[in-house]
Amino acid sequence: MTLPDHTNPTSLAYPDIEAAAARIAGQVRPVTVTQRGNDGIVFALEFMQHTGTFKARGAQNFIQAHLAEGTFPEAGVTIASGGNAGLACAWAARAAGVPATVFLPTTAPSVKVERLRSYGARVELVGSEFAEAAAACQEFVESSGALASHAYDHPLIAAGAGTLMTEILEQVPDLDTVVVSVGGGGLFAGVATAATHHGVRTVAVEPENCRALSAAIEAGEPVDVTVDSVAADSLGARRATSLALEAARSDLVTSVLVSDDAIIEARQRLWDEHRLAVEHAAATALAGVSGGGRGKTASDGKSPGGYVPAEKEKVCVVLCGANTSLSDL
Repeated sequence: MTLPDHTNPTSLAYPDIEAAAARIAGQVRPVTVTQRGNDGIVFALEFMQHTGTFKARGAQNFIQAHLAEGTFPEAGVTIASGGNAGLACAWAARAAGVPATVFLPTTAPSVKVERLRSYGARVELVGSEFAEAAAACQEFVESSGALASHAYDHPLIAAGAGTLMTEILEQVPDLDTVVVSVGGGGLFAGVATAATHHGVRTVAVEPENCRALSAAIEAGEPVDVTVDSVAADSLGARRATSLALEAARSDLVTSVLVSDDAIIEARQRLWDEHRLAVEHAAATALAGVSGGGRGKTASDGKSPGGYVPAEKEKVCVVLCGANTSLSDL
């Protein structure tokens, strides 16, 4: 077995997702899909995944692929993360008996830092943004020889995330639309690649002030954006990946922006109406669907509530993570 060719950063195809599904079988929890009510919307409860987010899928795919190749250095694996990808990497590394060093910004929620340490990872807190933690991680790679993973910008990571979509379709084969929140674009790239393959629409939802994918679509290439949102701890990437931009070029992809107020309200409604305690990143997806939050839609269609499902349209909203503190609900 050999690893796929990742010299082309825009290379992600459906066979990569099929290979990932075979590689991580039995290593992750199959997603639970449940009806929200009588409105045709279902929830994919991916926050019930190991480590509390979808990130476990990509981490397992990355770790298992390199284990099979015997390519782990003595220094183990390292990653820069807002928290969730680091948790998944540390969890998968511990299961494989591989050392893990995780770099996070100092703004990372304490609940994530504590869980990282519980997985036996070495934790380094650097800077106030993900980009600063990423720079420190790269320096560590160069000095130690550790294998560099990534929170979202790697085909193995994105392909692992895409296995979520194949599981959703097994339960809802006549699905019309899947809705996902977007940070750097790993989850989106994997899900949209799988969804497009099956003729399913993908709605990509971002906070108005963490709009890396939307900005990349407008510019025609990944560009740096400002990061300022209540969901920035998970969605605060400065730029989207080339993998995500390539996936977004499908006619089946729609981009939506939502306000922080809509995100907060959607998160609160998930708790009040369904007793689902999720992080702001997960609520961002719901806020992007008309009726998910109560924000008004602007004429450009990119403001809160920007995607309006058609009558009888079957929509799946991915609730991607729940590494949050109940104290702020």
